[in-house]
Amino acid sequence: MADFKTHVTVAAALSAPLAASAFIMGFATTNEAIFYALAGTLGGLLPDIDADESIAIRIVFRLFGALIAGLMIASTMDQLLPWQVLGVATVGYLVVRFPVRWLFEKLTVHRGALHSVLANLFFVAVIVPIVYHLFELDAKTAWGIGAFVFLGATIHLILDEMYSIELSGMRIKRSFGTALKLTDWSEPLATLALVLGCVVGYWLSPDTSDWQLALSWIPEPVHLVEWLAQGMNGLQEFIQKTSARLLNA
Repeated sequence: MADFKTHVTVAAALSAPLAASAFIMGFATTNEAIFYALAGTLGGLLPDIDADESIAIRIVFRLFGALIAGLMIASTMDQLLPWQVLGVATVGYLVVRFPVRWLFEKLTVHRGALHSVLANLFFVAVIVPIVYHLFELDAKTAWGIGAFVFLGATIHLILDEMYSIELSGMRIKRSFGTALKLTDWSEPLATLALVLGCVVGYWLSPDTSDWQLALSWIPEPVHLVEWLAQGMNGLQEFIQKTSARLLNA
């Protein structure tokens, strides 16, 4: 199994160039590209939140606690005195950091249902409505963040599987197959909860039409070969013209 540093480094190394590419191609603004890169890096941590002593679970619950505290401040600052607002926010943060985390640890098993492709879809179903409704980001940005979260979480699973193969001794470890799986079928209730969470999250999520419009330049499958051939012919002509100029220079 890959360690914390490897998960963060690889997720960031792959997410950042993709986010930059989205900016260069006009799919994202500078701020959106930054959001996407951060979302991909955070996604690289999420599958390990079911490990009781992992760094990932500490970071995620601290961030979640800060989010709850911030929401409490925003919702009560016009109704309570400043010291009361601070007290409510502090209580909210501590509740998430300790009782909620303790309950989460008791109900989850490392490399169980939360360490699966289905869980990655669940993370997206949670993240997209949150950034759309609570942070009031537009639908296109919300789905972009969700896509990068899924990317980062899937990179995490792939890394864990790669580290299950010891190339030096050509030996497959016992952990092989426990990371990159659809779900943990030995946990039917957890699997059902994830499926229901995905359904509810998708129902609460915004429409995907903005991204459909953004990607409208991609040809239909029946014309894809022709489109690729035209692109290759254009690239060949460019190379020939460039070569001719260099030879005549």
